[in-house]
Amino acid sequence: MILLTLSDSVADWLKNQNILETFGVITGILCVYLAAKNKILNWPFAIVSVIIYIFIFWDARLYADMGLQVYFLIMNLYGWYFWSRKDLELKVPVSTITLKEIILSVIGIAVFTAGLGTFLYKGTDASFPFVDSFCTACSLVAQIFLARKVIENWLIWIFVDIIYVGVYVAKDLHLTAGMYALYIYIAAMGYVEWRREFRSQGPKNSVKAAG
Repeated sequence: MILLTLSDSVADWLKNQNILETFGVITGILCVYLAAKNKILNWPFAIVSVIIYIFIFWDARLYADMGLQVYFLIMNLYGWYFWSRKDLELKVPVSTITLKEIILSVIGIAVFTAGLGTFLYKGTDASFPFVDSFCTACSLVAQIFLARKVIENWLIWIFVDIIYVGVYVAKDLHLTAGMYALYIYIAAMGYVEWRREFRSQGPKNSVKAAG
């Protein structure tokens, strides 16, 4: 009886979910999982997912996130190209972050958050303007590192996804919040796998990748 009631409750909940958001969640999970597995097929799934979320975030008044999806679309096309370059043997090697990249990333995130957050706070009806802007800035940096196969992109994603879960729960985007909770696990898995591959490349490939 309890199981039947629980089953009915889950079925009713699923019926009330937005079809567009559901499809965006499915393609989003697939793209992140495939990226964690270092599979080039992640990019077409990512492109479909970000196009869907442009519309979802517009409706939720998360304008920084909506703009981020446009950026993701461009970076996904670039990432697909970069991972499939013909001039590289086998596949693009994994690299690790440099001190210069860390410094530039921190400065860029701070400036972007302050600028966009202030604009959204004063000029729009955006929800959580500064939190949204901060998450967007972190995601911009993480996506660049993902496209360039820098291991630490996964650490940034773990951090920002934790914040996003809270934001999307507050906006009643429960499926999306669940997706980002799953992203945390997948990002941790991606970091472990990319770290293992980086170590297996040997000194020569590691230096090449960092350059």
